[in-house]
Amino acid sequence: MLNADVHAYLRSGAGDRAHRAGPFVIRFDEHDAALPFNYAIPDDDVAPTADEIAALVAAFRERARTPRLEYVPQAAPKVEDALLAAGFTPEGRYPLLVCPPDEVVDAPGDAAVQVALVADDPGLWGVARVMNEAFEAPEATEHDVARLRRVLDRGGLVAAATDTATGDVVGGGQIGGPHRGVAEVAGIAVRVSHRRRGIAGAVTALLTRAGAGAGITTPFLTPGDDRAARVYTRVGYRKVGEILHISLR
Repeated sequence: MLNADVHAYLRSGAGDRAHRAGPFVIRFDEHDAALPFNYAIPDDDVAPTADEIAALVAAFRERARTPRLEYVPQAAPKVEDALLAAGFTPEGRYPLLVCPPDEVVDAPGDAAVQVALVADDPGLWGVARVMNEAFEAPEATEHDVARLRRVLDRGGLVAAATDTATGDVVGGGQIGGPHRGVAEVAGIAVRVSHRRRGIAGAVTALLTRAGAGAGITTPFLTPGDDRAARVYTRVGYRKVGEILHISLR
């Protein structure tokens, strides 16, 4: 059931920018070609044909985007073989972690850093800058801030970690608006100068706990590496499955 709920959430995240190509819902960002903002999610239990995959690839190519998918393979077990036959290559398999809001564990943090929810422009700009810096993206623009505003508009939350001595935002993250109670924690970022101080864990814990007030009962996330996974498990997240990222280069 959780796999289907995560898929439903990912599809809903495409919003009014969703594009359908056969049994795939595609999320495109017309302003940003970065891989995390452009991907498809298959319908559950689908067995796509070669023609349907060709149409999927064409939809990406027409927009100068890399054809790729992010999905739960257990929810659509016949998709991967069809993609591999079409020349797709897995980028990685990432653990799918969940933590009910009432099971969050408070991990030790840095007393010189304050973590709080933000919704004002200065706070959103600060978070956008930290996210882009941490993920080695270009300098933040209004489009990055608008993306965070859309998170808020859809009922999600944005958190910032602020160095109390300087007033600078040094960490941040977001949790999307809920769909059937499910929402993704994403963009957890900390400036290099402030890493290994418990900030990522504190941001994750705040977003997870505060999500309950936003109607989120099942927060999930997909850490990109083992180090990140350890941060999240320390605040209560546990593995329940996996997410596959796969693309055609």
